[in-house]
Amino acid sequence: MISNSIQSCREAIYRDLQQCRSGTFKLFTDIDYDTFCRQAHPDFSPVGWHLGHIAYTEDLWLLQRCAGLKPVFPEYHQLFAADILPKKQRVFLPTLPEVECYLNAVRKKVLDYLEVAPIDEQERLWRFIIQHESQHCETVAFVLQMQRKKEEERGKNEEGRGKNEEGRTKKNAQFPMPHAPCPIPNLAIEIPGGEFYMGSDAAEALDNERSRHLCYLEAYSIDRYPVTCRQYRDFMESGGYQNPDWWSADGWKWLQSAQVDRPLYWSENPAFNNHPVCGVSWYEAEAYCNFTGKRLPSEAEWEKAASWDATNQTYHLYPWGKEQPNGTLCNHGNNIASTSPVDAYPKGASAAGCCDMLGNVWEWTASTFDAYPGFESYPYRGYSQVYFDGEHRVLKGGSWATFPQALRSTFRNWYYPGVRQIIGGFRCAK
Repeated sequence: MISNSIQSCREAIYRDLQQCRSGTFKLFTDIDYDTFCRQAHPDFSPVGWHLGHIAYTEDLWLLQRCAGLKPVFPEYHQLFAADILPKKQRVFLPTLPEVECYLNAVRKKVLDYLEVAPIDEQERLWRFIIQHESQHCETVAFVLQMQRKKEEERGKNEEGRGKNEEGRTKKNAQFPMPHAPCPIPNLAIEIPGGEFYMGSDAAEALDNERSRHLCYLEAYSIDRYPVTCRQYRDFMESGGYQNPDWWSADGWKWLQSAQVDRPLYWSENPAFNNHPVCGVSWYEAEAYCNFTGKRLPSEAEWEKAASWDATNQTYHLYPWGKEQPNGTLCNHGNNIASTSPVDAYPKGASAAGCCDMLGNVWEWTASTFDAYPGFESYPYRGYSQVYFDGEHRVLKGGSWATFPQALRSTFRNWYYPGVRQIIGGFRCAK
């Protein structure tokens, strides 16, 4: 006889599998074959490869290793495995309908297996697979964003070559820029010193989130909101990209190589002034903090501000409490497919009073990505442990593209400090 708790867990996994897959297919609505196969950046695979890899991983872990079944569509395994073909060779893909057929064939067998699987023993793996799909879908979202950005830039260049100054003046007069919204005061929130619980041992927690442990912090302050485009513009207009005084030695070296003078996803449209700045590297975030006399928060400081209720000495999985993420609490899951003003979700504030801590943009922290006490690799060493190299920096909070299954205060993302393509911003501390 199956206990009520196991059956409830099985039903929850079924719902998350289906909800996540619905969001996955939504990303590929009306996508053409060129976009499906194109590599937008050398560091990222084509979006079509990510779709096939989702099916491959689900088949490998749940059907082959757990259920003992033979591979589904074994002819795809070399193409969609993560460790065989280099990214530049992943552009020769089947069509979207063929890859969707692969996903559907795997999923049918997975749902059949879910009915009999020993969930009490396997729940953590099923949760991992759901989050694996969620994370790859977020990569799909920002790779598509990179492609759109390149197409827009190409279109602007072509338009600029085809129009004289008089034509541009008439165009601007006919379509004036919208008015800038009023500035949002970004007040500092005082966080008292003391202990709090960091990390998670829940079934959905990935290996790098474990184990849950006490962490002591001195008192500090952290900004209520992420840094906005309006605020970052001050840095740009003050010569922030030209003045080495604000940059670390590594940051200035990166800047000389990158040759940039604004965030990757920058817009001159004043309607975005109160949106979080997006598409900055860790080095750019660090330079801005130096410019303002502040600093990036540590990962622990960020997590305490997001999850800890100092008044009641309690921990919250989400800044606002226990309620699962939805469209009234934060900008996530491609609901808007863009950033939103940093004060758009006051109901999602943390107990400390910090807003926009989940969704909208990932936030760089000062911390390097490293193991917590009691760390054990799961489900394989290469998932997290190989990145404990002292070079990757931690990001927290998720973005507008993060699915709800991968959205929580303890979740850890990590990238090299020079990466700008992710949907990344930051907030300041002191």
